[in-house]
Amino acid sequence: MFEKLREFWLQRRREVDGRFRRTLPFGDYVVDRWEKARELGFGAGTSIYDSALVLGEVKVGENTWIGPSTVLDGSGGLSIGSFCSISAGVQIYTHDTLQWALTGGVASPERAPVCIGDRCYIGPLSVIAKGVTIGNGCVIGAHSLVLMDVPAGSKAVGAPCRIIGPAVPLFPAAK
Repeated sequence: MFEKLREFWLQRRREVDGRFRRTLPFGDYVVDRWEKARELGFGAGTSIYDSALVLGEVKVGENTWIGPSTVLDGSGGLSIGSFCSISAGVQIYTHDTLQWALTGGVASPERAPVCIGDRCYIGPLSVIAKGVTIGNGCVIGAHSLVLMDVPAGSKAVGAPCRIIGPAVPLFPAAK
């Protein structure tokens, strides 16, 4: 059995590397990203890597790309729009256990929904905290810690995240 699994992995690894010049974690050779998205009830054309962790109520629009090693915590309700790019390592939380920890388990975890609009880019390794709304057409820079709402059409970066200007597309947004 182990040899057959190894042969399968080698064959798939060579196919993917030959076609796309990349190697992947084992699960991504087995799981179809678009099929996984369909099984999760995400919109048409959306893909999600097998290494992504999905918890609770997560809604995703059409044609959104969710990269490897992401965390989508929908325990407090999470919605992500269409034509978004959620980069590798992004963590989106709709709960925290701060008060639970500080009170020695007396307080419950706190939950609040997160909403990410359409046509948003969330840079690699960014963290979005509970209760945050990111408007349509936003860019969040890599390694950002998003603790407050980001208005539509904004470019925001940093830890903590701050708005640095408008997110100007190179081409007009599709209608």
